[in-house]
Amino acid sequence: MNRYDRLIERWSRSLAKGVSRRSIVRSLGTLLVGGAAMPLLPVARGQESANAPNDGDSTSCDYWRYCAIDGFLCACCGGSVTTCPPGTEAAPITWVGTCRHATDGKDYIISYNDCCGKSSCGRCSCVRNERDRPTYVPYLSNDYNWCVGSNSNVAYHCTVSRIVGIAEG
Repeated sequence: MNRYDRLIERWSRSLAKGVSRRSIVRSLGTLLVGGAAMPLLPVARGQESANAPNDGDSTSCDYWRYCAIDGFLCACCGGSVTTCPPGTEAAPITWVGTCRHATDGKDYIISYNDCCGKSSCGRCSCVRNERDRPTYVPYLSNDYNWCVGSNSNVAYHCTVSRIVGIAEG
């Protein structure tokens, strides 16, 4: 055990000679503030920005936009593919997926927004996890309660899918 104690003591003394306490405190502060800001990055996705064909049944789980969805479809709950039902609000924090439209052969980036404010719709449950990532990659995971970012952060109602853009390359 003495050998490890001497090794740690030598390492600690050499570190103390070359590094100031202020630089350590500054580095720790930067790490804490930067780490706390990381979950804020995928916030506030906008309205639809790309025009894509809307052929297909938007109340079916097989609809092309729902390739990475997990939840109840707002099209069955009083809303539409892109709008939340009355009495709910879209959470500003989303997850994204890339879905291929079979007719035009293009890949579209889809932003999935949970609609919050009412209890769960309970109709048209759809769980498709194509290219879903683990929960430690939050913006690509559909397993979170995304309503925590909304004003009515308690209740999840349903999910909408908005086209953000066309995936290039």
